[in-house]
Amino acid sequence: MEKMGSDSSLSGAVNVKVKEKHIWSATPSHIFSHFGTSGLAVAVATGVTHPLDVLKVRLQMQLVGQRGPSTGMGQLFVQILKNEGPKSLYQGLTPALARSVLYGGLRLGLYEPSKYACDWAFGSTNILVKIASGAFSGATATALTNPTEVLKVRLQMNSNMSQGPIAEMRRLISEEGMGALWKGVGPAMARAAALTASQLATYDESKRILIRWTPLEEGFHLHLISSSVAGAVSTLMTAPVDMVKTRLMLQRESGKVGSYKNGFHCAYKVMRTEGLRALYKGAFVVFARLGPQSTITFILCEKLRKLAGLDAI
Repeated sequence: MEKMGSDSSLSGAVNVKVKEKHIWSATPSHIFSHFGTSGLAVAVATGVTHPLDVLKVRLQMQLVGQRGPSTGMGQLFVQILKNEGPKSLYQGLTPALARSVLYGGLRLGLYEPSKYACDWAFGSTNILVKIASGAFSGATATALTNPTEVLKVRLQMNSNMSQGPIAEMRRLISEEGMGALWKGVGPAMARAAALTASQLATYDESKRILIRWTPLEEGFHLHLISSSVAGAVSTLMTAPVDMVKTRLMLQRESGKVGSYKNGFHCAYKVMRTEGLRALYKGAFVVFARLGPQSTITFILCEKLRKLAGLDAI
């Protein structure tokens, strides 16, 4: 009887703890910390890796509609520095940072609520649930922040440094209409869904496996290894979709860039006119950017979450 009373007391304590955690997690301060730490971590990682993003976009826009040898990342880097100056490597940084705070905060911030909702509905947080949660959060975040991505890639292809994001947005709307801000939103959502699903699910699952089968515990080394694995997997999954997204966002209404009707038509036309390997144009620089960005994002986000009193991802 004493044991049963003890078990009952322990069970009640656990239930109270869970309930208190649920109530605490719904407070405005927790929500702000939850999304704020995610957005800040992504913004810092974006600022560090932005020059690689500029190189990626330039590589993806090479030889549109043509077959032939592409300029390598190193050669393109030298050409940009020589012809446009070092500042050109930071073109589009303002909308990139604005997008990082919004998109990053939503993309990482929605992952856990989505995962817990699935756990509540289906009683499981297996790898499929993690993939579905990541896909949902990534697609939703991109759908809401697509205009900032369009402005970013337009500025990254513009060597006229006097053109700021506000001026580019006005020009874009006046010449191509309000709908131009949502160009490429389909492939962008597909890319974000694939990126977030592969990145977050891989990171989450890698941590679980490493904690279970190795001496590693929550900390820098666990986060470093897990984020490196997540960066490699997400690059492999998203490089072709990222290239299609870039082509569509840079397409003018006149159709001079590529005359792509949608994402599937773009992918088909690229394979037909430029070859299958063209879908992986800029893939190396995608990895060179996404690998460090994933590592910086997760390590910093985990640290910020700890400082804010939040649980690890």
